[in-house]
Amino acid sequence: MNKEISLLILIETKKGQRQKQIDAYNKLAPIVLKETGCLEYDLKEVIGNKNEFVLIEKWASKKDLLAHGITSHMIEADKLSLSFRAKAVRVIKLTNLTN
Repeated sequence: MNKEISLLILIETKKGQRQKQIDAYNKLAPIVLKETGCLEYDLKEVIGNKNEFVLIEKWASKKDLLAHGITSHMIEADKLSLSFRAKAVRVIKLTNLTN
């Protein structure tokens, strides 16, 4: 049985580079939201720190999430993000306790 999987991705940008994160998200969001199994893809700014963000993703299944990770647009975005992110992102994977 395929269970939904959610991700909280903690992002920190280099000082003065926050707009590059926002621009990258705005470019990717319409593409990602059209992917099979994408239920949510939403970037939030952390209150009190304009260089920190949380990307919230929800996928219909682990299979859909894995397919997302190997798309050409995500591979390109991951390479580009190295130029404006302060450090590697922290990915927290979540699943529902009940069906």
